[in-house]
Amino acid sequence: MVSVTGAALLFLHASAGQESPKTLPLRLILVKSAAAAERIHERLLGGFDFGVLAREESVDPTAIEGGLMGDVDPSQLRAEMRDALQGVNPGGISRVFKLPSGFGIVKVLLPSEIAALEEAERARQAIARSEANIQFDFDISGLNETEQALVSLPKPPDWYVDVNVACEYKKQSLAALVKRIETLEDPNAGGPGANRTPYDLMAVRVAHGQYYIYLGEAEKAMEQWEIAYRMAQKDIPRFVPYMEKLLGIGYLQKAQMVNDLFRHPGDRCLFPIEPKSKFTKTGDADKAIQYLTKTFQAKPEDLETRWLLNLAHMMMGTYPAGVPKEALISPSAFASAEDLGRFKDVAPEAGINLFSEAGGLIVDDFENNGLFDVVTSSWDLCAPMHYFHNNGDGTFSDHSEQSGLSKQVGGLNMVQADYNNDGCVDILVLRGGWETGQRKSLLRNNCDGTFTDVTREAGLAVPATSTQAGAWADIDNDGYLDLFIGDENGPSQLFHNNGDGTFQEIGHAAGVDRVAFTKGAVAEDYDHDGYMDFYVSNYRGDNALYRNNHDGTFTDVARQAGVTGTGHSFPIWFFDYDNDGWADLLVTSYNMSVAETARNYLGLPHNAGTMKLYKNLGNGAFRDVTVQMGLDQALMPMGSNFGDIDNDGYPDIYLGTGDPSYSSLAPNVLFHNKQGKGFVDITASSGTGEIHKGHGVAFVDIDYDGDEDILAVTGGAIPGDSHMFRLYENPGHGNDWISVKLQGVKANRSAIGARIKVTVKDQGREARSIYRTVNSGGSFGSAPLEQHIGLGKSAQIISLEIVWPGDPDNPQEFTNLAVNQAIAIKQGVQEYTRIVRHTVRLGGAGRAVAR
Repeated sequence: MVSVTGAALLFLHASAGQESPKTLPLRLILVKSAAAAERIHERLLGGFDFGVLAREESVDPTAIEGGLMGDVDPSQLRAEMRDALQGVNPGGISRVFKLPSGFGIVKVLLPSEIAALEEAERARQAIARSEANIQFDFDISGLNETEQALVSLPKPPDWYVDVNVACEYKKQSLAALVKRIETLEDPNAGGPGANRTPYDLMAVRVAHGQYYIYLGEAEKAMEQWEIAYRMAQKDIPRFVPYMEKLLGIGYLQKAQMVNDLFRHPGDRCLFPIEPKSKFTKTGDADKAIQYLTKTFQAKPEDLETRWLLNLAHMMMGTYPAGVPKEALISPSAFASAEDLGRFKDVAPEAGINLFSEAGGLIVDDFENNGLFDVVTSSWDLCAPMHYFHNNGDGTFSDHSEQSGLSKQVGGLNMVQADYNNDGCVDILVLRGGWETGQRKSLLRNNCDGTFTDVTREAGLAVPATSTQAGAWADIDNDGYLDLFIGDENGPSQLFHNNGDGTFQEIGHAAGVDRVAFTKGAVAEDYDHDGYMDFYVSNYRGDNALYRNNHDGTFTDVARQAGVTGTGHSFPIWFFDYDNDGWADLLVTSYNMSVAETARNYLGLPHNAGTMKLYKNLGNGAFRDVTVQMGLDQALMPMGSNFGDIDNDGYPDIYLGTGDPSYSSLAPNVLFHNKQGKGFVDITASSGTGEIHKGHGVAFVDIDYDGDEDILAVTGGAIPGDSHMFRLYENPGHGNDWISVKLQGVKANRSAIGARIKVTVKDQGREARSIYRTVNSGGSFGSAPLEQHIGLGKSAQIISLEIVWPGDPDNPQEFTNLAVNQAIAIKQGVQEYTRIVRHTVRLGGAGRAVAR
């Protein structure tokens, strides 16, 4: 690493006219041909980042570090390089020079660049040190036990190929698990259950309780844990504190079940919970508070217990007065700084009566009738997918069986695209995330309200992958969408679309087959060179930014571009948060810790890495603007997405949070974008702070009244943590909008990757531009490919411009467009078509004019 006290200070003296430096901090790019070097030199002079290009183009061993040579004694350099450096000041770039091994370009680093490198390294080391102090969530779920049972169950090598067969093995593994537990519980039985110590017998009771709590049978779980508690009190007192915390969390879960929070949540699960939503059945909650109070008194530094104690009192209606003073988290900590109106959950009235575990979500027009349908999947290996057909009157009908989707089971995430360019939106189901490897499913839309599983014919069935990360993008601009798949236990895959309904796996040849615990994948032409790139988040280790080399290969430039994340990433997306025309990058940081969430509200420093917002500088590099934009929070984001809730033209953020443990009770979070200058937490005022697990998320104007609503699959990773679906209806804000559905001709039919620029003049403002890229939003939950664009108040559209994928030099432009309408645009056709829709009352009938 370059030394600030060495090279940087020497440069400061040299720039003041003093003696020449003894060492120079340098970067190097070395390529094989003069023509390549001159091309790169031109790009560098145009402002492109040297480190990014070095990683992508250089053949020198320093390429992996962005060409960084460190502090170099000029006298030790070859004469050709010394000559090229003559007259080059800090920050400057040399001319192209010839070496025996090729043609080189050198950059002399600025003191600020040296400082930035060292600061980045210090930050990485600080995160590694602080993460050792993270208080991870107390595990009460039974998930580990049941997952291990499935792994241990003897299965044939191809057990995962048929999803329904996989379900049967899951059932068998649960039966085997409970049989083993019951055997171990008997201290007098022969075999492995004989001669058990008091600790062994207590541990088996705890495990049996975990099995019951996994299923949602809280009464039986508490019986097992009360027995274990008495065992601990009698024979192994050192485990009494553990059992008291287990009982506190267990009774809190039981209290929620007894009070029917999961099937009929209403406002009772919305954080902060108001006194009017207090429990009517209080016995179990009383016990939870008693045990949690004991735990807190014994260990007041336990932030997880402190958080849950406050939450339990909210549920009882005794917050804040009933919370011990030393444990109280002030109500002011939860208040929103802004109030944009309160959303209302109308899912039951609309007919989306889905009660499920964690799962994926796609909202899109699957029937080409101008209406948005809703498709969901489930983490549960045996749970069928659901298809909610839009009736066009504010209600939905369950068409799961007639669509054929009920035959598909499992799937933690899904992504949509028209992969075969037939004009109908298809579905890719991703399975095995956090689990053992399972098959994917490519479901071809038959354009008649039904789907056909074509996974095997398409070449996607094997090998099995543990994944919930997939991204569609046309990597070679041939008009067909290719597919990137991340894996948690093996190499990532890249499937090239052959254009005949089949795919060829080219991950290794393309240079993207890194083995990592991959949790998210998104695509964007982030550098505007006309080719789609990929960003990949990893739960362990650095993330990857795969820059497209235009020849079927990619180069990971994440470190040089400054977008490696914090070592524990999950949902990600590209979006232009400040409307400067360059796609920025939101990278979440995922640590399973309610205690870290509590630190946000208590104003305490984090041990976990926070989410990251990286601003695209337009030169191939990004700058971390997390702190100045108000997003330096450590949450537990899973399903997440972005949209414009107030139609001001700036995208807002909704994060579904949680982890598998029942102790993970923390609000989903809604951030309002303050015109690209910062984000404000409006969770409390908006009524969107569901405390149970948030998964697939989509922003969509589902009632066609001109503002985006929020749809969210809600539920955890185990049957007992299932929850009702949420549809948060937007209260409205009176701003204008336009919705644009694109159809590619030369480009892929879905127009994924197309960039839209709307130049608008609205009330009290100069003309400005608003930017969107055609995609489904985040990496866990899919919004429509049709783009909803907020315009502000009293807006006048000056122009709408489209840059189609693979054709950056021939934008398509429209003028004199009316606001507050949905339109369809076909590539190369200069007339657009209106999409006629009627505003509807969710759960009711139409109430306004055509849109």
